[in-house]
Amino acid sequence: MVDALDSSESTIRRDLNQLEKNNKLKRVHGGATLLHQKKEEPSISEKSTVHLSEKKRIASYAATFIKDHDCIYLDAGTTTNQMIPYITAQNITVVTNSPSHLQALLKKNIPTYVLGGFVKPRTEALIGQLAVHALKSFRFDKTFIGANGIHQFFGYTTPDPEEAALKSVAMEMGQHAYVLADHTKFQEVTFTRIAELEDATIITNEQDEDTLSEFRKKTSIEVVEK
Repeated sequence: MVDALDSSESTIRRDLNQLEKNNKLKRVHGGATLLHQKKEEPSISEKSTVHLSEKKRIASYAATFIKDHDCIYLDAGTTTNQMIPYITAQNITVVTNSPSHLQALLKKNIPTYVLGGFVKPRTEALIGQLAVHALKSFRFDKTFIGANGIHQFFGYTTPDPEEAALKSVAMEMGQHAYVLADHTKFQEVTFTRIAELEDATIITNEQDEDTLSEFRKKTSIEVVEK
């Protein structure tokens, strides 16, 4: 960019920062990328192999927050699914909207409640008013949520409005809410708001302090070591 625009590096950085604040692009190490489409959502099979090692590190760290006798909500998603093998707490109870979590939970003999609702074909998440109504019957010690985008101004977002509504209620029902997100989710904005940044603690593998510093002004961040 410096060569192409015949400009100084500091000017380029300032311009990129301003474009990011205007939600025109996403800053990455050494440059910038275009934002994803607002309603673009990969299928569960597509997401299951992307950034898998990062997701496992985030998941294993997130599982350490679960204590004996906790009642937790485990959101649908590939990163939350990776938490299950790492759960060591005893006598816990899980509520989930993901049929995909069941095999791993049953294998560990974890008592589990599954919400009813409409099954999303691409992600296999249970959503809709039936799921929201059932969810409001519970209270959780901890809620673990996935998000497609995390932005310092627009908060946590996801493409599907019905899924966003369910995630939002799940966060409200938990004493402590955690959003699990790898480094690619930062500065992304998708179609529907879930909650404000301060409504949850972020668990991430993002290491860049230039990125994290803006988010730390609004919420707590737990960074997984490499």
